[in-house]
Amino acid sequence: MDEVASATPRRWQATDLPPEVTSFVGRRHEMAEVKRLLSGARVVTLTGPGGVGKTRLALRVAADVQRAFPDGVWLVELAGLENPELLTGSVNEALDIRDVSHLPPVEVLIDHLREKRALLILDNCEHLLRACAVLAGTLVRSAPSLRILTTGRQALGISGEQTLVVPTLPLPPAPGPGRPGPAAEPSEAVRLFVDRATAVLPDFTLTEANRPAVEQVCRRLDGIPLAIELAAVRLGALSPEELLDRLDDRFRLLTGGSPATLPRQQTLRALIDWSHSLCTEKERLLWERASVFTDGLDLDAAEAVCSGDGIDREEVVDLVIGLVGKSILIREDPAPASTATRYRLLETIREYGRERLVASGREDALRRLHRDHYRRLAAEAYAARFGPLQVSWLGRLNLDHANLRTALEYCLGEPGEASVALDMAADLLYHWTTSHYLREGRHWLDLSLRCGAGSAEARGRALWSDSWLAIIQADIVPAAAMLEEAERLGGSPGHEPVLAYVALYSGMIAMFRGDVARAIDLYEEAVARHRACDDPAGQALALVRLCLARSFQDDWAGSVAAGEECIALCDAHEEGWHRAYAMMALGVGVWRQGDAPRAVELEKESLRFNRSLDDLLGVGVNLEVLAWIAAADGDHRRAARLLGVLETVWQTIGAPLSGFGHLTGYHAECEERAREALGRQGFDTLVRQGSKMRCDEALAFALEEAPGDEPSGEAGEPSPLTRRETEIAKLVAQGLSNKEIAASLTIAQRTAEGHVEHIMTKLGFHSRAQIAVWTGERIRNGNRPPED
Repeated sequence: MDEVASATPRRWQATDLPPEVTSFVGRRHEMAEVKRLLSGARVVTLTGPGGVGKTRLALRVAADVQRAFPDGVWLVELAGLENPELLTGSVNEALDIRDVSHLPPVEVLIDHLREKRALLILDNCEHLLRACAVLAGTLVRSAPSLRILTTGRQALGISGEQTLVVPTLPLPPAPGPGRPGPAAEPSEAVRLFVDRATAVLPDFTLTEANRPAVEQVCRRLDGIPLAIELAAVRLGALSPEELLDRLDDRFRLLTGGSPATLPRQQTLRALIDWSHSLCTEKERLLWERASVFTDGLDLDAAEAVCSGDGIDREEVVDLVIGLVGKSILIREDPAPASTATRYRLLETIREYGRERLVASGREDALRRLHRDHYRRLAAEAYAARFGPLQVSWLGRLNLDHANLRTALEYCLGEPGEASVALDMAADLLYHWTTSHYLREGRHWLDLSLRCGAGSAEARGRALWSDSWLAIIQADIVPAAAMLEEAERLGGSPGHEPVLAYVALYSGMIAMFRGDVARAIDLYEEAVARHRACDDPAGQALALVRLCLARSFQDDWAGSVAAGEECIALCDAHEEGWHRAYAMMALGVGVWRQGDAPRAVELEKESLRFNRSLDDLLGVGVNLEVLAWIAAADGDHRRAARLLGVLETVWQTIGAPLSGFGHLTGYHAECEERAREALGRQGFDTLVRQGSKMRCDEALAFALEEAPGDEPSGEAGEPSPLTRRETEIAKLVAQGLSNKEIAASLTIAQRTAEGHVEHIMTKLGFHSRAQIAVWTGERIRNGNRPPED
């Protein structure tokens, strides 16, 4: 299997600001003014033309003031969003709110922000001006401690909004009497030019000889930051004096005379025109074609969409390198768990390329090629949903979500293409369920189904896919209606897969309604049908649910058999995500059967995978089971802290144990036990501690691991045993039997036996005497116990 990323999910962080990839120059006055406005106004908007630096200024201010916003500073990038209906969902995504309820997204967002002292940055609002204005007005009325900072080419126009027109950078004084001498501090525009020039020529310095030319270049460019950055790139081939001469030549062509008469709003356009003219013909073609991508692309996408009709596929990589060197394409390092470098166009550069593409008459053809590429991507990801490439495909889809959205919008906006949207939205089912986009998945499936396109088989698949998303949202009535329609369509010959999924999701609805016996019958039917269809993914899903349902009926043997069958099936296909849920379900079964240590190990292994995939629902269910086991095992302090962590998890998701509602009784029992043992005050204190943990702290606590700790028996090093196992090891060293250990700790004898077996397995021992000797040596050597 591909290596799974070990990076901790980004959730529960106080900020979500991108790192600065280039230095920030100047803007001291503007930064102070924005901070002053934010201190008194609920909404502040930075306006100005493209390339003037609105986004960089907003991000630098946000980084400086984040301490004043303890509940978070969040960036919502809107340049790649075209549909205003998806605006609120995009804000929820940026805030890492993975709500799975079927409440309106704006209600979810308001509920999340109502009591928070936070700063929200809406970047590039101009093309969604009305929607942004309505949303900003709604939020500031509902969340009294919220501040909103927006950027755009015009103000939102809402009550109480304060605006700041972002100026160009201060310029050096014009030549003439009274100007400062050579030793004077360079202006901000010159400092930016020098900073970017050294990125091209590391030895470049501002000297008395080249300073007049550099200053004149900055004046010619009116201090527009993006124009200065594009010009500085030319120092790879030109001296400052040559650069100035060629700028003057370009501007005289536009004005028919003195370049001083060039209007400011045309200056950046003129420089981009010059950058375009300095590209080779094929580089210009690639620039234009790359403008169809939303929020970036990788090399595979560039080759698939931009090659042909003048560009050979094998030429694309060299053309990309050329455009990166000219600062047209911006290179971004690979994301975690990915080896693919991505590239993006700054929005002003992208707009220019799109204008050229439209003028060429090739826009429709390129949009279709773009759609075809992401349609193939979705289909390949669906085909790989149960196998060793599953995780890498899910990561790739997340990176390209904006492009997938653009492809779906194309399908639904073009006559005769709705059937493609239907297939594509269904193929993205696992993308919808494992990421932020469950609600958006229903949006696309609902729209595609309403169009009435697609074959009976395709519609049946879209219906059961949509029903699963609705079930996760606990939206049972429409889910049941969709399954009834799918069942009618699945009655035709050759549509057996549809009936298999109808049985599976109908079983989930029966479980939701409390009809466990009916659910088990449907799950068993689904297992048989999926097996007959040779669909291991559907079979695994049905076995997970069957495992849970049987344990709920105290059928321990049947539960364990279903869970172990599912894990074996997943192992045979080197599959990870379904396996993680199978381990979770099996953990519940073996815990209820009395083997708590094995249950803990299963839940931890499942949690590690769900953490790597950033599957918050899976993480939440794992934490639930670990809390239940801790409470049943008498470790009430640990249970209470885990319940506190779960408060944060379920608040983010919007519904506790979403899709697993029949397990809520275990949660209530866990909470009652812990509160009774700790007292109300002690319980509340520990729950509060858990709720305030950072994500990495919370998951390390749940896994009973400290970053960097390795099991060892050497003096001064941490124990490989958990706190409870350490406690039991000490009782073994005192000579207590399993029965006596159980009585001492108020746990089941079977649980005590399981702990002792796990201790011997971890330490590689074969007898209780070895445990006693090892424990005694650690006590004498002063080794520290595991963290509580």
